[in-house]
Amino acid sequence: MKVAAIDIGTNSMRLLMTEYVDGKFFDRQKYINTTRIGQDVDKEGFISKEAINRNINALDEFVNTARNKNCKFIFAMGTSALRDSKNKSEFLEKAYSKTGVNVEIISGYDEANLGFLGVLQGIEEEGDILVIDIGGGSTEFIVGNKEEGIKFSKSENVGALRMTEKFLKSDPVDDCEFKKLEEYVKTTINNTLDNIKNFNIKKAVGIGGTITSLSAISQCLEVYSMDKIHNSLLSNQEIENILQNLKKLSVEKKKNIKGLQPKRADIITAGAGILNIIIKELKFEDMTISEFDNLEGLICQKLKIMS
Repeated sequence: MKVAAIDIGTNSMRLLMTEYVDGKFFDRQKYINTTRIGQDVDKEGFISKEAINRNINALDEFVNTARNKNCKFIFAMGTSALRDSKNKSEFLEKAYSKTGVNVEIISGYDEANLGFLGVLQGIEEEGDILVIDIGGGSTEFIVGNKEEGIKFSKSENVGALRMTEKFLKSDPVDDCEFKKLEEYVKTTINNTLDNIKNFNIKKAVGIGGTITSLSAISQCLEVYSMDKIHNSLLSNQEIENILQNLKKLSVEKKKNIKGLQPKRADIITAGAGILNIIIKELKFEDMTISEFDNLEGLICQKLKIMS
């Protein structure tokens, strides 16, 4: 059976189309569009008219693509920016009117759970793992394993777009501004990291656009490849080196970095900064990157409910 899942994230919208047979994924295809629904939501509290229109058009395009590929079901979810916006109902009504697809706004807790569920589809690890998902508006932390499921889950309002808008006004990045970002992130996630330290974690797994981009940069990928990203390793030293390089470059120069989508150039430094703090504080030497994430998790969850 062919199915599709759409994730309307703070920074980008993503589409997964896949064959789903006996609980397994085949012929996965992913598409991304940097739609920035969360632009200024943190500051203004509202999604702008431009962002609404931009995202509804992108959603319509993805829905049509899925229908043209004969997807039997199309599931859609909205995350951090839609959760936080005061005019989310306007977006949901317009989205349904244009596409006929219901967009479900999920909580930070549910977002974390779906990310974990997705990761489990593409990993063999038996012991406890920590899944880290750095999005545009929030970062999700999930600890658990295949046997017992989720043991700890938390969503924190630190994301690559949100932190860039809040702190990084200079180009290239100003050291004082970056220090303020680091202090804010550390203070915000400190309790969560303390909780995570109580678990005997065998492996850290990273998902989401920031982390997959850092892996692509590390590998100098001319063309993004899910196969090359999935199960790749990113060491704490590589993360630190990439971050220090990003801080020196202007946004225009970042657009030329191999492996980095040009539309992510203005927010990647903040995203790398968030990850660097997490990895250092938790003393991980490296992390595994997963190309199975909350999109796969959404399909698993929805089809299980329907069966």
